[in-house]
Amino acid sequence: MGLLFRSLVVLVMLIWSHWVPNIGAQSSALSARALDALLQDYAYRAFVRPRTGIVFDGTVPSNLTGIKVSGMRLRSGSMRSRGVLEGYKEFQIPIGVEVQPYVERLVLVYQNLGNWSSRYYPLSGYTYLAPMLGLLAYNAVNLSATNLPELDISASMNPITIRFSNVKSVPDGSVAKCIWFDLRGNVNFSNVISRNTCSTAQQGHFALVVEAPAPSPAPSAPAPSRVSHKKKKNLKKIWIIVGSVLGGVLLLVLLAILIAWLKKYQQKKKMQHMEKASEVGEALRMTSVGSGKAPAAMVTRTQPTLETEYAP
Repeated sequence: MGLLFRSLVVLVMLIWSHWVPNIGAQSSALSARALDALLQDYAYRAFVRPRTGIVFDGTVPSNLTGIKVSGMRLRSGSMRSRGVLEGYKEFQIPIGVEVQPYVERLVLVYQNLGNWSSRYYPLSGYTYLAPMLGLLAYNAVNLSATNLPELDISASMNPITIRFSNVKSVPDGSVAKCIWFDLRGNVNFSNVISRNTCSTAQQGHFALVVEAPAPSPAPSAPAPSRVSHKKKKNLKKIWIIVGSVLGGVLLLVLLAILIAWLKKYQQKKKMQHMEKASEVGEALRMTSVGSGKAPAAMVTRTQPTLETEYAP
């Protein structure tokens, strides 16, 4: 049993050493909506001494380096009647932006996803020309609250404009497009207003994209790469080892069963032999002979006869 247990331990270790690195490499990141909730928390943490109309830049954890987040607290009535005169980062918020449901104060959370844009908002067939920017509204009644639902904001007069910075050059023959992801994950395309400027009437996430060039046709019979060949070879070795261990374990189990059966069979034959001997044997009567005892037959089979009895 000790050898069997050690063999099973070796098998488990082999399988673990093969699969654990792959599991670690494929660990999934947060979803886009979970990221929004997380960034809302870090934006609210920036309000150490909150002041209305002032932008407070937050700090994200090290595992999200490259993402920028900010928060700005506003009065709903003031935003509707005056807008945000000096703008808010890349967003220009005009007069007439309304909030539903109505709250006295709100916080506009700004997001710049940087090089994380395509990870949280993958867009097949398109390339990002500028990082994904987000503008989301939350209730400001409690600046320590987390996991708040977003408020709905809508521009009733003039649209909100987004003037992107750090825009990549558009490839020859391509046309840049504005994209808008709403809070349900739906994507909407629109035309660029002027060079690097887009517009919207609602909150969400915005970026500039261009269609990616079609991939060149693959060769008819591509040669397998050395890395792929090496990986297959290593995988084959691992399965050979696993098969050998399983075969050894199975052989040990069968051998143990055979030994146990042989022992049981021998004991059974011995019992049968003893029972047969007890049935055939005949117990003899004991009689006293001098100072000792000896077995004696109860009946004499042949009576002794004197020779003189046959004489004429």
